[in-house]
Amino acid sequence: MDIITGKILKLNNWPDGKIIGIAKEVGNHLINQGMDRETILAQLDAVRQVPGSFLADAMMADLARECIRLTKKDEVPNDTLRELPLPYPIWGQENIDEGAIAQMTNAMRLPVAVTGALMPDAHVGYGLPIGGVLATDNVVIPYAVGVDIACRMRLSLYEVSPILLGQKKGMFEDTLMEQTAFGIGSKWTGSKKAQHPVLDDDAWNATRQLKVLKDTAMNQLGTSGTGNHFVEWGSFRLDESMFGLEPGEYLALLSHSGSRGVGAKVADRFSKIAMEKHPDLDKAVRYLAWLSLDSEDGQEYWLSMELAGKFASANHYIIHRRVAAAIGLKEAAVVENHHNFAWKEKLPDGRTVIVHRKGATPAGVGEMGIIPGSMGDAGYLARGKGSASSLESASHGAGRLMSRRVALNSISKSARDEYLKKNDVTLLGGGLDESPQAYKPIESVIKAQADLVDVLGKFTPRIVRMADEPGDS
Repeated sequence: MDIITGKILKLNNWPDGKIIGIAKEVGNHLINQGMDRETILAQLDAVRQVPGSFLADAMMADLARECIRLTKKDEVPNDTLRELPLPYPIWGQENIDEGAIAQMTNAMRLPVAVTGALMPDAHVGYGLPIGGVLATDNVVIPYAVGVDIACRMRLSLYEVSPILLGQKKGMFEDTLMEQTAFGIGSKWTGSKKAQHPVLDDDAWNATRQLKVLKDTAMNQLGTSGTGNHFVEWGSFRLDESMFGLEPGEYLALLSHSGSRGVGAKVADRFSKIAMEKHPDLDKAVRYLAWLSLDSEDGQEYWLSMELAGKFASANHYIIHRRVAAAIGLKEAAVVENHHNFAWKEKLPDGRTVIVHRKGATPAGVGEMGIIPGSMGDAGYLARGKGSASSLESASHGAGRLMSRRVALNSISKSARDEYLKKNDVTLLGGGLDESPQAYKPIESVIKAQADLVDVLGKFTPRIVRMADEPGDS
């Protein structure tokens, strides 16, 4: 029987040391499973080439980690900012506050920055502004991804007239109250506890943190967060034939939420690690500390981020399935997109970069996305045009006109409710800081990015469910 020896591994350019022993052990385990030597050597080499892809593989994880350690560059981090920021384009600048522009400008002074762009919904965030798009060289910035990793939109269309929302309003309200759960710590218990294949993903066993967070995921699967997260029934106007549907008005369900406690804990841990690695970084950009993708921490964050993305998508799937089933509906079409994420992409000049979209939506050629307004305003189905200058990105929503504090201090409940009544919107829950008046006019935001996306349809909210206001029962 063939065996994998240290000599064979050395002949295949494996270096001396601990890694030979690990590779030999893995290889001979695969021999015992019936795999031939050449296939095994090719598999081991694949681990050596892209070790981060094997951190969730129970058999290959130790070998992958050793490969990462051996290739780690012991370079002193260059934390000195560029004297002048790299230039970047801005869409809808007339409606963007100076603080957000200052944040983006500072981000473009990072030594790891390659290029960037600012979307028309931009407003101040931590580190990178919401609406900021930043490309970096082989590093990932946890705070440039955001705290709510992979926050997403999902739109489901049903071949039913939206007139039903008025005819059976109580039934549709009940489905949102009974089949959704909102807020910090919200979870399903007993027979309502959700199941989904994402919970069986091997990545939950890849790191100590993810093993702990699997319990959080099991409890929060199919729930939504606070703030601007929502699930809402509405009317959708489809402007052209697609999805096997003709142009016209359809009943629709739209949701906005993310990776809940999973993403928040991952973001918190790796943001702190990144800042510890860059203690000399200027205070103006301290939240933009980065992790090299050649490092074990960088690879662990990337794996965790991608798992959080799968979990966020599963949340929306469960929400839509439950709410629609309670009415007895079957979806005819689905569109889903996410923001608060990082992607490996190629620039027009061929360079591979890490594109962070914090509150920005991918808008590659033909790529579908949903750009929502506020609780009282329309949202739009858009198709990307693949603009290189925006790094193939568009806005992720209307964007805030007021901070939460300003909104709470300046918008009365009566003013908010009058706005909603005028637009025929019923609100279930929702805080004053999410009032429609706190957001930029969605139509002006869409108009500002006409060169980035084509509008294919319009969603008009009718019954909106959000987290209860503080103090509400």
